[in-house]
Amino acid sequence: MPSPGLERQTVTLDGKGDFGEWRDAARRLLVAGTLPTAVDWREKHGTTDLFADPVPAERKPEEAQRDITVPRAFMTLAETVICHSDPGRFGLLYRTLWRLQAERNLLDIVSDADVVRLNAMEKSVRRDSHKMKAFVRFKEIGADTPTTGAPATDVMEVIARPVSLEPGSMTIGRRRFFAWFEPDHFIVARVALFFQRRFTDMDWIIATPKGSAAWDGTTLTVTSEPADDPKLTDDADTLWRTYYSNIFNPARLKVKAMQSEMPKKYWKNLPEAELIPGLIAGAEEKVRAMAKQAMKDPPAFHAKVREAAMPKSEENTARPGTLDAARADARDCTRCPLYCKATQTVFGEGPDDAKVMFVGEQPGDQEDLAGRPFVGPAGKMFDTIAGEVDLDRKTAYVTNAVKHFKYEPRGKRRIHQKPNMGEIRACRWWLKLELDLIQPKLVVAMGATALTSVMDHAERLGDYRSRKVDLDDGRTLYTTVHPSYLLRIPDEGRKREEIDRFREDLKTIKTLSDKL
Repeated sequence: MPSPGLERQTVTLDGKGDFGEWRDAARRLLVAGTLPTAVDWREKHGTTDLFADPVPAERKPEEAQRDITVPRAFMTLAETVICHSDPGRFGLLYRTLWRLQAERNLLDIVSDADVVRLNAMEKSVRRDSHKMKAFVRFKEIGADTPTTGAPATDVMEVIARPVSLEPGSMTIGRRRFFAWFEPDHFIVARVALFFQRRFTDMDWIIATPKGSAAWDGTTLTVTSEPADDPKLTDDADTLWRTYYSNIFNPARLKVKAMQSEMPKKYWKNLPEAELIPGLIAGAEEKVRAMAKQAMKDPPAFHAKVREAAMPKSEENTARPGTLDAARADARDCTRCPLYCKATQTVFGEGPDDAKVMFVGEQPGDQEDLAGRPFVGPAGKMFDTIAGEVDLDRKTAYVTNAVKHFKYEPRGKRRIHQKPNMGEIRACRWWLKLELDLIQPKLVVAMGATALTSVMDHAERLGDYRSRKVDLDDGRTLYTTVHPSYLLRIPDEGRKREEIDRFREDLKTIKTLSDKL
């Protein structure tokens, strides 16, 4: 007599994507201690699972007491795999469920043969669901709808008789649509909610050989019974063909990629697909014809846009003789693309004979709106600490290495972005002009961008921080950090240390300026 768990047992399922029927059967078998090798899984009106490993008779209740636990990831995986059309899925899922009782991390072993097969099935079901969403084409139905092989005077006559949807359920006054699709797997129930959410304002039916779904504005009805294709046509078919023929680009034709995304099995249900063979055949000739066409001038406004976007060369930019003239000229600066998004140019301000020039990085959000440098949070911190060491900002000239605000929009906020080397060099023309007009004795570079601009090449801030350097033009350079750096330090202890160091830098600058 066979021992418990080894006696063969046959389990017959409807096998049309219903996870509940498999789950109930698997739970009963597992509680009974039925081995995966003793179960013969079958589908109604289908074939035996030739790849399933056999299964046992139930044990008596007193012999079947055992705890059943399963990872949540398996449940999610099984709900998808059960929709696959492979008859071997039932045995594969049960064998995996059995193994999980002892191998809790089985699903993490991506090289395991059962896990590989399950993941491949899951991917196939998900891909099939995606294709259904992409390639379902609704056709409007009504008394005058032209059909082939099926009458269209009643929407229920369009669907094969096995699809039992109540006649007259469609809401009066709403437009009605029908679609035919041929999926590989039993995915209608999985995808029906997507179509209900997307097309909730119309009555529709989607019929397939593996089940159908209908929505009447109130109730979503899903059946697993197969339907027949009524081969409907409507005026929208012509529109699809016209649209596709006009967007088809022969110069970018990649047949393999196109067939991978839209396999030929879907072509017969897409009206525009009948054009594809002819479009492919004539693609090469059309590309040659396009190449022979004479070049045409772009619309007139293109030239104006291109001219405005081109940076002005140094030779073509008038060098103003006064600081006010330079400021006025800078309002129309287009030397780099930053002007396209910024509100305005933010030029420097201060006495035109200042002995000290402070150079920052670029305007911030508030500076961009106000048109003045150092009026935002960093400017306020600079003014506060400068006041603590009796350094009067009004006696100094304050400017930035870059005159336009560079930012990245995030919702309603504009997030600062660091200027790149090209933008720094493009704007250095203005900084050099300010230096030539003001002739400061002491230049203070605040931050790495300012140091790069003043030196005209990249330098490490740490190599120059808190140092006095004599420049070739007779000026003195002193380097410190940008006040915005202090605002960004998250650790309060370190922030206090850096603020104290910045204060000492400003004290040194105050001492140097008093000696000028």
